[in-house]
Amino acid sequence: MTLSPSRPSLVPDDDMTVPVFNNWNVVAAGWYLACASHELKLRQTKSVRLCGQQLVIFRGADGQVRSLHAYCPHMGTDLSIGRVDGNQIRCFFHHWAFDGEGTCRDIPCQSAIPTRAHTQGYATEEKYGFVWVYPEAIRATPRQANAPEPVVEFDELRGHDIVALPDRPLERACHHHICMMNGIDAQHLQTVHKLNIEMQLEMQEHDSGTVMDFTLRGEFPQTNRRERLMRSVLGDRYAYTMRYAHGCLGLLTIMKEVKRIPNLHMIYAYTPLDNQRTRIQPIYIARKRKGLLGHLITYGLLYLTRACYYFLRHEDGMIYDNIEFNPRTLLPIDAPIVHYMNYVNRLTPSGWSKPSSRTDQID
Repeated sequence: MTLSPSRPSLVPDDDMTVPVFNNWNVVAAGWYLACASHELKLRQTKSVRLCGQQLVIFRGADGQVRSLHAYCPHMGTDLSIGRVDGNQIRCFFHHWAFDGEGTCRDIPCQSAIPTRAHTQGYATEEKYGFVWVYPEAIRATPRQANAPEPVVEFDELRGHDIVALPDRPLERACHHHICMMNGIDAQHLQTVHKLNIEMQLEMQEHDSGTVMDFTLRGEFPQTNRRERLMRSVLGDRYAYTMRYAHGCLGLLTIMKEVKRIPNLHMIYAYTPLDNQRTRIQPIYIARKRKGLLGHLITYGLLYLTRACYYFLRHEDGMIYDNIEFNPRTLLPIDAPIVHYMNYVNRLTPSGWSKPSSRTDQID
């Protein structure tokens, strides 16, 4: 197993404060999936509950999506029952109009606008067929000024037209940080999936500090029928990369260093729910190819990606639907998990976090 030079302690101290990891009070600054793009037509509003916050999302006359704190600062009416007026939204109750930054632009009954007549606006982005929201209030234009980076991408697909195929979302009865560990737990490939591959780990943390890549590679053994089948189809070696972004997005690239099959890509978008459950939205991604044959190849790869995911999903689901994670019993072989925990704990809590989040400890 290859580790980075700055090897962390494999067993956290008893009094270790965990400001972010596995902490329901913290919402790390990053991109969270709000709704599918097709759910928001031109000049349409949508009420969304996201990470404990009530938002209104609306598509203006220019086709751009904007997101605000849901409640009008005047008398608290839910803005989602209002109407879109150009690129602004008007409250149903007294028709106050707000732009995408949350600034009040018009009060019909008076010309002067009070300085406190504003609400919070949030950066939005449309990507992979979904609307994403960044949980920091906008205080300047352009609208994405408070989002320091865009929604994360796959290196191999950057600059290409892509096709995104969403699957049905699912829920797990644990924190999303625990769900996300599955992709780098090499042990369970042997114990759960019966693939006795000795995996070597490489890690790379991006300069932003919000994105980290874990690449695991190894050689297929031939100790059982499943391994022999995979070796005959894929070749001697296998590798995959899990890219973590903001502690809430996982970008998985599989079928690396194999024969016959190109790299396959899928995204796991994690959203913490109010009832201490996690919603997971799988999205399969492929480069768009031209022509009828290209179309068939593209969708063939998308459905192959889904088949690979379904091949392992049920076995993993039995684990993460009923789990109580204890970091104090980790072993040296669990080094990737500790590196992942340390990465998550370096993330910045957003304004959506609860005030007590900074002092919570590992239970």
